[in-house]
Amino acid sequence: MLNKYKKIIATIFLVIILANISITCFAFGPSSSKIYQGIDVSRWQGTIDFSKVKKSGVDIVYIKASEGKSYIDPYFERNYEQAKANNLKVGFYHYVTARSQDAARTQAIFFSNVISQTEPNCKLAMDFEDFGNLSIYQINEISKVFLETLSKETKTEVVIYSNSYSAKNIFSKELTKYPLWVAHYNVSNPSNNGKWNSWVGWQYTSTGTIPGISGYVDKNYFTEGILISKIHQIPIPEDIEQVPNPEKTIFYTVKRGDTLSLIAKKHNTTVVDIVALNTNIKNPNLIYPGQTFKIIINTESNRVIYYTVKRGDTLTYIAKMYGTTVNAIASLNGIKNKNLIYPNQRLKINTGSSNQESSGDNSCGKILYKIKYGDTLSKLALKYKTSVSEIAKLNNIKNQNLIYVGNTIRIPRCGW
Repeated sequence: MLNKYKKIIATIFLVIILANISITCFAFGPSSSKIYQGIDVSRWQGTIDFSKVKKSGVDIVYIKASEGKSYIDPYFERNYEQAKANNLKVGFYHYVTARSQDAARTQAIFFSNVISQTEPNCKLAMDFEDFGNLSIYQINEISKVFLETLSKETKTEVVIYSNSYSAKNIFSKELTKYPLWVAHYNVSNPSNNGKWNSWVGWQYTSTGTIPGISGYVDKNYFTEGILISKIHQIPIPEDIEQVPNPEKTIFYTVKRGDTLSLIAKKHNTTVVDIVALNTNIKNPNLIYPGQTFKIIINTESNRVIYYTVKRGDTLTYIAKMYGTTVNAIASLNGIKNKNLIYPNQRLKINTGSSNQESSGDNSCGKILYKIKYGDTLSKLALKYKTSVSEIAKLNNIKNQNLIYVGNTIRIPRCGW
């Protein structure tokens, strides 16, 4: 009988121990009990009425600042200013496209420069989800370099944004020293990933609706762990010399049958830009085989993504969401009837700007440009198809005839 009681007691203790192990290993929830309502936004939401957003109960807004090594979201500055003016807590994220550690360092410095002199309330987020043909090892090395560089240059805490699959299967245990903002839709709780013990952000839907925003918006729950421990102004990066100019110059020799229009289209530029760069072109309609022209081309490549159609989607809505056109999506996917798409249909979408038709969106992207000897605002305005007053306004330049070699300025690029 005594042995029987001993076995019962031992069994109870075993159950308790296993329960504790289970809780330790598999518990995955918010990092704190206090939960903030949040959204994340970019140019796809267009002009936002942040006063209505605030009144709806939203506490935190994450704003897309930049992508790759040269693209600044055209609504970044407005979104930041308006969100702050309405007493919302603000965070920034950067969409990483790096394919090497050097590129990761460059993109982190670029992001740091874009957000310099702002005062975010939330940790800076790395959004790295388009991996291409990278190995898991390469993905993690790129992530480490990006996060370490970003933290060093901004003197600010950072966070990883990831879907639940990548958090579990791609990102390494080593990266769990950075908090996790996880995306997992249509579930009551994000699934345990076996690496992070908790989340500081949970993006629970990409089809949320909210007063002040037209169309869908990502909705999130955030914990106190997403907040920066001490708010400060982001400094200008020490390594500003590495901020790249996304363009390069080539020399092209005219071949028989060439026209300036064909050459411009081939190199993703315009006839006006080619003529402005080459004083030897007297008549744009008259060029000769053997002539050599200087051409500036953009080195940023287009990014192709795949989108799975959801119930209620239309090509018009999808085109607007990704800044492209119905015709571009239909052409890329061989769609004959543009009014007929199906749930779960997988569409290829070109989110790059160079081959897209105008969508009627007059908003401009921006690039960072380092002033060189001989530059004037007039030359830059002509080169980038903008105006002197727009550049001056964007950079708070009082004297439009006075700019300094080595200074980095922002230049609007419309029609991206």
